[in-house]
Amino acid sequence: MLTGLDIIFLLLSIAGFTTGMLGNMFIVLVNCSGWLKNQHISLSDILFTCLAISRVTQLLVLFFESVTVVIPSHFISTYKLVKPVSFLWRITNHWTTWLATCLSIFYLLKIAHFSHSLFFWLKWRINKVVLVILGFSLFFLISDFVLLEEFTDLFLNVYVTNKSNLTLYTDESRTLCLEIMLFLSLTCLFPIVLSLASLFLLFLSLVRHIRNLQLNSMGSRDSSTEAHKRAIKMIMSFFFLFIANFFSTEMSYWIFLIFPMNTFSKYAMLAIYIFPSVHSLLLIRGNSKLRQTALKVLWHSEN
Repeated sequence: MLTGLDIIFLLLSIAGFTTGMLGNMFIVLVNCSGWLKNQHISLSDILFTCLAISRVTQLLVLFFESVTVVIPSHFISTYKLVKPVSFLWRITNHWTTWLATCLSIFYLLKIAHFSHSLFFWLKWRINKVVLVILGFSLFFLISDFVLLEEFTDLFLNVYVTNKSNLTLYTDESRTLCLEIMLFLSLTCLFPIVLSLASLFLLFLSLVRHIRNLQLNSMGSRDSSTEAHKRAIKMIMSFFFLFIANFFSTEMSYWIFLIFPMNTFSKYAMLAIYIFPSVHSLLLIRGNSKLRQTALKVLWHSEN
């Protein structure tokens, strides 16, 4: 029998899931329809579409987890699904993070202005740069799989095989779990560093661009300046939401590990909905094509 707290948790999960699905599915539909219509799709639209698809999958996995933690065990064997769901969550979270990071690097190479030869070399090979970064990210995905395999096996042995006697959860097992979780967390440092570097270089490019305009008595507002500012806002929104998502995800892992039977532990999962849901809305707002299409849809729905 579901309690009042379980019902509130499910309602909040449904709200986060619905918001995220609407935003991400809108991005997919707009870009795919434009691709079919024009027989052409830009790299930015490809990144937007792949990011939205990965987030749709991520939201499905997250919502499934939200449902399973409140359904009584005699209705569904939750623990049998721990490993496949954990792997699927890690895959979707990995591609969501790295695709958003590639989008940040794309904005940097597309908009920033630097006279260094290396920057020009990367700028003219932007497609290959994105592919190399995504290929490089596979190394971290494989590492995650190895660590996650060991972590889930240990977790299942402690909480399933011996769930009738939780005192068997020894200090040694607890320490090993915490160490594995720490290593899993470290794999997120690289996309954080790349996004932060993109944000810093874009800001530096903007400052230099405005300074050059002022020296030439051209004011401080032009199309390039506005493009810089929009890109900085997009990357900043991703960066701060990603940091919030990172801490929310880690907090939920730690709470479930330390207090697995606590009634309120599942509420930590709700904060994870923010990143795939809110960021998709910010992407729509920051992209002119998506924003105009969204305004048209809203205008037609009101009339």
